Amino acid sequence: MAKLLWQPSEERIKSTNMYRIMNLINETYGKNFAEYKDLYQWSVENIPDFWRTLWDFVEIKASTPYNEVIDDLGKMPGAKWFPGARLNFAENLLRYRDDQTALIFKGEEAEPRKITYAELYDEVARVAKSLKASGVKAGDRVTGFMPNMPETIIAMLAATSMGAAWSSCSPDFGVKGVLDRFGQIQPKVLFTANGYSFKGKKLDSVARISTILKEISSVEKVVVVPYTEEDPDISNVPNAVLYRDFKSAESGLEIEFEQLPFDHPLYIMYSSGTTGLPKCMVQSAGGILMHHLKELVLHTDLKREDTIFYFTTCGWMMWNWLTSSLGVGATLALFDGNPFHPEPAALWQMAQDQKITVFGTSAGYLAALQNAGVRPGKEYDLSPLRAVLSTGSPLSIEGFDFVYEEIKPDLQLASISGGTDLNGCFALGNPMGPVHAGELQCRGLAMKVQAFDENGNPIMGQQGELVCAAPFPSMPIHFWDDPEGKKYHDAYFDVYPNIWRHGDYIEINDRGGVTIYGRSDATLNPGGVRIGTAEIYRQIDQVEEIEDSLVIGQPWENDVRIILFVKMAQGCELTEELKKKIKGTIRTNASPRHVPAKILPVPDVPYTLNMKKVELAVKKVIQGQPVLNKDALRNPEVLDYYADIKELQED
Repeated sequence: MAKLLWQPSEERIKSTNMYRIMNLINETYGKNFAEYKDLYQWSVENIPDFWRTLWDFVEIKASTPYNEVIDDLGKMPGAKWFPGARLNFAENLLRYRDDQTALIFKGEEAEPRKITYAELYDEVARVAKSLKASGVKAGDRVTGFMPNMPETIIAMLAATSMGAAWSSCSPDFGVKGVLDRFGQIQPKVLFTANGYSFKGKKLDSVARISTILKEISSVEKVVVVPYTEEDPDISNVPNAVLYRDFKSAESGLEIEFEQLPFDHPLYIMYSSGTTGLPKCMVQSAGGILMHHLKELVLHTDLKREDTIFYFTTCGWMMWNWLTSSLGVGATLALFDGNPFHPEPAALWQMAQDQKITVFGTSAGYLAALQNAGVRPGKEYDLSPLRAVLSTGSPLSIEGFDFVYEEIKPDLQLASISGGTDLNGCFALGNPMGPVHAGELQCRGLAMKVQAFDENGNPIMGQQGELVCAAPFPSMPIHFWDDPEGKKYHDAYFDVYPNIWRHGDYIEINDRGGVTIYGRSDATLNPGGVRIGTAEIYRQIDQVEEIEDSLVIGQPWENDVRIILFVKMAQGCELTEELKKKIKGTIRTNASPRHVPAKILPVPDVPYTLNMKKVELAVKKVIQGQPVLNKDALRNPEVLDYYADIKELQED
């Protein structure tokens, strides 16, 4: 039984949006639900009723009502959501026009900059007018090669207000990484900052944009936002204009929100691209709006008075997710730079100063914080903080303990998991429920998430393949340049017809809690027993001599043996004694089957640009197979080391 770490008070439960919608469903449908488990079960058995209720609950702004919630609940992919409805995504995010702070922006060493909802609306209106004058229309693509700053959100809202699709990469992407993405979708307008800051250094973006534009002939206008200098030289960038000269000089403009079908394209998101060109996933305006508001309003319990922060770049779906908080009228805190600069606790200084109530980050950041000896709760006043969200990779049990011991004992820790593909979560937080160590609190409302065994049967209390057995609104409407839908079908539906197979390895327990064991394509099979890599990482996280690690299964003598690569902490060596300690920790806390056959030191661990470990790339390298797209990696050079490790050829 997992350790209970936190239980919300009765008063807190009754103040949540989740409690309010549960009571609304009780009244509307004659139910008597008192806890989440029953509400969840109803939501997956009555999917159209749930989404209909949510539409009214979050007050979706639409100029034309829908005819029905979904045309065919048994069709996946291809079900049509809310046919007949006409709305605009940006209009729903810009429903407030008052003096409450909408955005707080903090660069590494700069003073915070604040923008009110009234100022945000005015700025979006001015940029939208200029985009329209530049010939942008519904269906065009507008892209951002931008830091996580207010102008990125402004550009996205301006583009989507007229029905253009938005797509973004963060400025740390290399030239080929950007070309692999934007080159496929042929944007008409590109927004970029002149540069960005990282660890106190100012890095240039203009030179890379000049190179990128030589390969993308569709770009008719480049809008450059001065960031690291006030008057950057943009003379070498074709069709370039400074942001301040681009936006309309008029103020008091009204935005003409284009009214479009529910499934009109909104975002183009990208797969990691480690096995070839990234897949371009086109997501709908209505689907993303509904899905994000469900997760923010209900599962995160976000309210107008909240200040929400997520440590993310514009190349990660958590940026899109965070931005939808504008639809709630909350205050968004944006940070760009290195979270450990100018000191390891930089983000917690910001949390104190800006009175952040919901703090979102990654499991990797929390582990790094712990390793650095940072104790945010002891060093800063975090009294407004009521929730910490963690994603990107499974949060270890030690990570859960760290949050409650060193950040704050009375808060909701929501470990959340989903994907870029759905721009949201399959499993996440429940503000009415308890938090248990190592577990995601619940499956998302109306998400028919199950664990399948090897024969495709649903199982409880055992590890299995994560599937979703019913449609949900934020599914991609299609992949770019995939007219027959083959890429889309092969990505999710080739194993179980009409059922979404996500590629994660999970366990669902009797109370509805979920444990993530890592990617199912990276699952280890020593002796035919399936083991999730996260089970081993959880144990390694306890070993202070190790800074980072990576686990793979190596085919060996008609079986699979577990290889553990470790990046040592500064000043530490991988001695035989330490190897024994590592193996003992894994054997005691996991099982003898989890113990690696070999433990080998490495200089670094490869990560994607979205900071996910790439076990498959290492597995391919040591088996002599090509890694097709190293530009999808943050540190591709480290793969060369793995290609020539002699110990992997020995018993």
